[in-house]
Amino acid sequence: MRVMIVHGRYRSQAPSGENRVVDQEAALLASAGHTVERFERHSDDIASWSAARRAALVVTSVRSREVRRALEDRLATVRPDVVHVHNTFPTLSPSVLLACRDLGVPVVATLHNYKLLCASGDFFRDGRPCHACADGALLPAVRHGCYRGASATTAPVSLGLAVNRGTWRDLVSAYVFISESQRRLMSGLDLPVDRTFVKHNFVDPAPPRTGPTDHAVAYVGRLDEAKGVRFLMEAWEQFGRAHPRSGLVLRIVGAGPLSAEVEAWARHRPSVDLVGQVAPEQARRLLGGAAAVVVPSAWEETFGLVAVEAMAAGVPPIAPARGSFPELVTPGVDGVLFRPGEAASLAASFEQLDRSPGTFADLGRAGLRTWHRRFRPGVGLDRLEEVYRFVRENPRLLPAEVAALPNAGYAPAGTTAGRSRRS
Repeated sequence: MRVMIVHGRYRSQAPSGENRVVDQEAALLASAGHTVERFERHSDDIASWSAARRAALVVTSVRSREVRRALEDRLATVRPDVVHVHNTFPTLSPSVLLACRDLGVPVVATLHNYKLLCASGDFFRDGRPCHACADGALLPAVRHGCYRGASATTAPVSLGLAVNRGTWRDLVSAYVFISESQRRLMSGLDLPVDRTFVKHNFVDPAPPRTGPTDHAVAYVGRLDEAKGVRFLMEAWEQFGRAHPRSGLVLRIVGAGPLSAEVEAWARHRPSVDLVGQVAPEQARRLLGGAAAVVVPSAWEETFGLVAVEAMAAGVPPIAPARGSFPELVTPGVDGVLFRPGEAASLAASFEQLDRSPGTFADLGRAGLRTWHRRFRPGVGLDRLEEVYRFVRENPRLLPAEVAALPNAGYAPAGTTAGRSRRS
């Protein structure tokens, strides 16, 4: 198939798991013999824009005539079988869906976060999960200033959600959620059930281990509140007070808004090894050398990528029993789930690791088998191709819409322009 990937890339200063997933999917499709084209905009470029163009982003993130025309030109030239849309905010806008409709190309949309319902995209406020907007409400986000901490910046984002709700509901042929828990939490979108799919992210094989496993638990990720960094520090404090002679080390890999706070906390704690930000390859090596990987997320992760990366490396994850983790990790089989928000429960997991590292080694071996069965690239490719076949056979295009198109003679290979939609 000929696939066009549409994605607004996140800033390179904030390493993005979503960018990585998009790149890995594109490479996987190409390696399987599909033709992959890309239509992207980069958030890094915003800094070089004129003041007027940056000010207009409030409007162009909702609808962009320039993006729509540019994508229409690419579609007419490339003639893809399917367009796969990932992130559109703020550099692309849902105008990409209008361009695909105008050229009669079916759309697959992967929803990586909660952005179509939640202005901040994470259902997280004041240090805990928040579902005030899960039913489609818009005013709670404005009232609490959920986007960048202010009502003034949240209002246009919420307005954009309202303006484009019908666009997302009517112009997409298949919706891909990255976990079942995410699909349930976003049921307020009222999407057609027969067009929704769950496709877990896949993870590449881990690099070979170069040395023995350290008696360490690793945290690999962004240092911010939603990722549960403060909660992790609290749990480690509890573990340390209860077991002052333990040789277990907490290895922290990453950077973020809480970097200074974490550095000050770690400075006087010999049991904490603060590595900081490193290249992805080194991060995966550090992850693979640990006895366990802790994922203390305070928000309801749509997909716990680090937990699955740990499994791929034969390292058991320790994660909260909420969000996507209960469908990724089977406690006592290939990992550990602790009670969400309870530092004592996470501390008890550290105690279990310290007392019985052999048990965790067994969990890691089982986790590797779980990765091979559920999360390796071949599994992801099969699921992705299944979704693409569905949209080619069931494009969401009304006959009247296609007949009125200026390019009505163009139908992507393998589709029938004018086929009625299923729902």
